[in-house]
Amino acid sequence: MTKTSKLNRYIGAIAACGVCAGTGWAQAKNSPPPDHPAVTVKGQTLTPRSILSRNMGTPQDQETAFPPHKIIGNIYYVGTRTLSSFLIVTPQGNILIDSSYERNVPVIKKSVEQLGFKFADIKILLGNHAHGDHQEGDALVKRLTGAQVMVMAEDVPALKAIKPGGQEHPIDKILHDGETVTLGGATLVAHLTGGHTPGSTTWTMQTRESGKTYNVVFGCSLRPPATLTPAVAGEFDRSFKLVRSLPCDVPLGDHPAEYRLKAKYAKLQKGGPNPFIDPAGCLDEADIQEAMFHALQAEQQKKK
Repeated sequence: MTKTSKLNRYIGAIAACGVCAGTGWAQAKNSPPPDHPAVTVKGQTLTPRSILSRNMGTPQDQETAFPPHKIIGNIYYVGTRTLSSFLIVTPQGNILIDSSYERNVPVIKKSVEQLGFKFADIKILLGNHAHGDHQEGDALVKRLTGAQVMVMAEDVPALKAIKPGGQEHPIDKILHDGETVTLGGATLVAHLTGGHTPGSTTWTMQTRESGKTYNVVFGCSLRPPATLTPAVAGEFDRSFKLVRSLPCDVPLGDHPAEYRLKAKYAKLQKGGPNPFIDPAGCLDEADIQEAMFHALQAEQQKKK
């Protein structure tokens, strides 16, 4: 049996066993967020529970491919309905951001291939933050592609604890705030935006389309926990300030709902201007999460 056929059998088994592993929604229910406080931002009222529901959807949403598509320039969407994965294509190989759950790796692989690219051409694997729904599949992606796994230093302990099937979590290079990752003329900057996890990472890069250069922001979750310690609150204060300082023309996110993927994709199918070019929407998610952050702080103060 060839190496390729063995790998195909392996990922087939992973896909078939998707129902065996706990879903992010099920994991979330082990410690469900409260349904308070409520915040209203631009006419939309949200609670911690409704934000989680918006982000994660159903188990089927988490595992079903969203139609793979070009976003802008050399950036493509290859994730599921509620868990983002992005492919950055270069002449020297490609970069994948977020492997998602291990059982979703075959879904991502199929989406990459539907776009006409080879999964084996992924040379670098990055992540937004050390939660299973975003980085559990790192070991399998590395096994299939040989990609170098690069992670933010502050998330290393949490990543080492993500071991599907007992596999060690691969870490080939440890990054720090402000460092860059370059491949084939594409350069991404790693911005530490801690809070959701200590090493939550917002990635930025520039891409060109129709003779113009655009600033792309791959946003990381800024969703605060139910209880804010002084240390975590300090991380969020820094992160909100940093996110608001980033040049942005194209806002993306580790959950599609954070940048209204479904609505923008529908517009994309109709032709016309690229709906993903949305500088006015760059801070929409930050506005929601910062409002929730301050509401949670105020609620905690009242309990003292």
